Amino acid sequence: MNRATLIGFVAVALWSCLALLTAATGRIPPFQLAAMTFAIGGLGGLAVTAARGRLGALRQPPRVWAIGVGGLFGYHAVYFAALRAAPPEEASLIAYLWPLLIVLFSALLPGERLHPRHLLGAGLGFAGAALLLVARAGERALFSGGQWKGYALALCCAFIWSGYSILSRTQKQAPTAAVAGFCLATAALAALCWAAFETTVWPAGATQWASVIGLGLGPVGLAFYVWDYGVKHGDIRLLGVASYAAPVLSTLILVAAGMAKPGAALGLACVLIAAGAFVASRRPRV
Repeated sequence: MNRATLIGFVAVALWSCLALLTAATGRIPPFQLAAMTFAIGGLGGLAVTAARGRLGALRQPPRVWAIGVGGLFGYHAVYFAALRAAPPEEASLIAYLWPLLIVLFSALLPGERLHPRHLLGAGLGFAGAALLLVARAGERALFSGGQWKGYALALCCAFIWSGYSILSRTQKQAPTAAVAGFCLATAALAALCWAAFETTVWPAGATQWASVIGLGLGPVGLAFYVWDYGVKHGDIRLLGVASYAAPVLSTLILVAAGMAKPGAALGLACVLIAAGAFVASRRPRV
């Protein structure tokens, strides 16, 4: 396993903190929260880039900007819309097809080969994530009628993020420092949606402000930089399979924080996802 893949794993670990930190921000509307956190993530990356004397990294062709901003803003905007039109468990389950799609679409990349172990590993990972999300729904019926718009939007999310990840792989010449510009552009677009569609709710107290800053520095900041580096230079198929660990790690963090209860589904999901990652990472015997 190369260094770039390990760096990409950091994004999965950071995304596992997303639920806890988002809950700790209180009742801030989604586009407002996106605008605030992407601004923090973008400005932080811009400061590091400036300190290294690499601001020229922001000068990229239009196609690079289209991929970067389209992926970051497009995914979040459509996901917010999906959550408004469908219950969160169903929307999250459909949207979390993106790791499996990354594994499948990787076969289209030059020099990449898709092996059965990658498909089996991705399937086990999706089964684990699905089990966890279904358990969260409890006894409520899943995929009831009248919410197909939300389901379609969630499916779009899966294609947007997997497409962004795969297309980023084709732009290896674009340095990861350019992600700072993508984050700032995403913050600006989110701010427009905030002004147009939402009523402003500022964080109440130090804890909520700290959670917003934590989101901007971690899951909505550093995570996108390390993911960009990982998908460009690491094993993108293994990163796709490993991404199924995020909802499980997120649930474990919520359990540790007393915001969720442990159960058999969580344990089985851990086993399935760990098995998927193990299968996908094994090298065939020569």
